[in-house]
Amino acid sequence: MELIYQGKTKDVYSLKDGNYLLKFKDDVTGEDGVFDPGANTVGLQMEGAGQAGLRLTKYFFEILQANDLPTHYVDADIDKAEMIVQPAKMFGKGLEVICRYRAVGSFLRRYGMYAEEGQSLDGFVEVTLKDDDRQDPPISADALDMLGILSLEEYEEMKDLTIKISGIVKDELAKKGIELFDIKLEFGRTGKDKKITLIDEISGGNMRAYKDGVYIEPLELERLIVSE
Repeated sequence: MELIYQGKTKDVYSLKDGNYLLKFKDDVTGEDGVFDPGANTVGLQMEGAGQAGLRLTKYFFEILQANDLPTHYVDADIDKAEMIVQPAKMFGKGLEVICRYRAVGSFLRRYGMYAEEGQSLDGFVEVTLKDDDRQDPPISADALDMLGILSLEEYEEMKDLTIKISGIVKDELAKKGIELFDIKLEFGRTGKDKKITLIDEISGGNMRAYKDGVYIEPLELERLIVSE
């Protein structure tokens, strides 16, 4: 294996067969020791967070694949906190696609003059650039097209996939009496046909979920969904 990238919560290695290996870490995003899935910095470590994140990712990716939704997932070793994935090319230097069901986090910080905390957003989709120096600025479909990051047609395809994927995750959480407030996804192009595909992970570290009005920490979310 060759280390090719060190991320906030995962390290990426290239494999001889052309696939990649993602090594999940116990680091989670946040500030001042408080977890925040929308933060740009590693705020704390949670023992077991890597395995918990991978366990949820494997759980959701296999459900998505059973529903014929494209992911880069190949296999996973929970004990080693490692996932094998297909190679994917990012859009530009990386995009984050957020599906919002409730007004919280950065949405509320930006639009608090008009939005009330927790109000319904009915699966609102927005895209931000992965750019820590500029605090991951939101970007419109027209700007993405104009800057050559992805076309308007690709944007619509990615948005449609986001709505379908987020809806499946939302429904799975609802089976446990858990409400999904928002979720952050990443996409890339895979294969010779450059198919738009879900990449990275789906875990407690990239969503906000609540039960009986109380926020659920990532490790507890994994326990409630997978372990019970």
